[in-house]
Amino acid sequence: MSIYQDHLVKRQADERQAVELLAVLANLGVQNVNVLFFGERVSLSVSDILAKHAASGISVADTLAFVKGLDIANTAIDVGQAVKSGKKASDFMGGTPIPATDVVLYGFGRIGRILARLLMSCPASDKGLQLKAIVVRPAGEGDLAKRGSLLERDSVHGWFDGAVQISEENSGIIVNGRFIKFIYASDPSEVDYTAYGIKDAIVIDNTGKWKDEAGLGKHLQSKGVKKVLLTAPAKGEVKNIVYGVNHDTIGGDAIVSAASCTTNAITPTLKVLHDEYGIINGHMETVHAFTNDQNLVDNHHKADRRGRAAPLNMVMTSTGAASAVAKAIPELKGKLSGNAIRVPTPNVSLAILNLNFEKAVGTADELNAFIKTKSQSIQWQEQIDYSDSPEAVSTDFVGSEKVAIFDAKATIASDNRATLYVWYDNEMGYSTQVIRVAEEMAVNG
Repeated sequence: MSIYQDHLVKRQADERQAVELLAVLANLGVQNVNVLFFGERVSLSVSDILAKHAASGISVADTLAFVKGLDIANTAIDVGQAVKSGKKASDFMGGTPIPATDVVLYGFGRIGRILARLLMSCPASDKGLQLKAIVVRPAGEGDLAKRGSLLERDSVHGWFDGAVQISEENSGIIVNGRFIKFIYASDPSEVDYTAYGIKDAIVIDNTGKWKDEAGLGKHLQSKGVKKVLLTAPAKGEVKNIVYGVNHDTIGGDAIVSAASCTTNAITPTLKVLHDEYGIINGHMETVHAFTNDQNLVDNHHKADRRGRAAPLNMVMTSTGAASAVAKAIPELKGKLSGNAIRVPTPNVSLAILNLNFEKAVGTADELNAFIKTKSQSIQWQEQIDYSDSPEAVSTDFVGSEKVAIFDAKATIASDNRATLYVWYDNEMGYSTQVIRVAEEMAVNG
């Protein structure tokens, strides 16, 4: 048999096992089991199954044998970590059923639509987060069709993997067979969610219009709302939460913030570095994709420089991400400065961390090895990814659900100083963190 035939036979065997594996994973989804593979969601496709196994070095056959033995429900399991560490299916037990929690997206911009995609890509279930409604400002005829089209088609992330249908008679859309009500309002005070069968909901505010307790508290005055999650840095006493770092402080808070995309990108890496080496001080510069609040062409803008054409210029601006880190890691208060440069790309940004440490970090290779170990740990694998490709560029990370991708090839380290580069999909990566915070809020009642 030739080498070509050898590979063909192996590929065909892997494909058959991947198909069988998909059936088992789908059944686990029905049992409310959140299946991960080294911190990543498993897409129900043969190509994704094969790609993940090829990258990990784990055989599809081993994973299939493991999941076939699972008898669990209402829990999460990382099958990649389990197989790699030699665990048995009998080592895992089911959890307590997660109650259904109604979710309302207040605003339907870039983050709102990514959140909708993530929520509606999960297997249909009567447990966990249930997207029931989307609130947008009053608009003219044909608005519903345009909103549905924007969910279905995306210039950055491509087509939505599912079906989107318009229900004009019910003022909503049907996504993968599930109905989502569209509510038109200019202010939270105008909405009675109970009129649509929605109760005790978590409102995820994507507008950024209100950022303090007084403003966000308007949502709590609406009938049917129990909690509010802001997808922007909060002001005042509202907690800024970076999942994986300080989500255990949410408790019973009715209003919290998921901080910013940049804060989420840098905080996990800063946390592991500070715990190991002790950060004395440093500076963070984010080379950030342009956003909706900039002009396409030169025009008046209330903020400095943001009125200049975003697709044509690098635009100096400010960021509160560095100082916001202290809300998640109090020991770093006053130790980090930060600035931002908006650049002519629509998505994926790069944070550059210039840091001084209490302990020597060794060489770049030694520091990289430390980060790689952390990125592969159960604690940090959902937040931190690791790239050592000499050809990696920003578009390679479009769609990454990891909130930060450490670029090992760019590391500079000497004695007690280091310059580190962290990529992040400022839309998708951040949105996965928002979902995790919402789930934590739901579990905490």
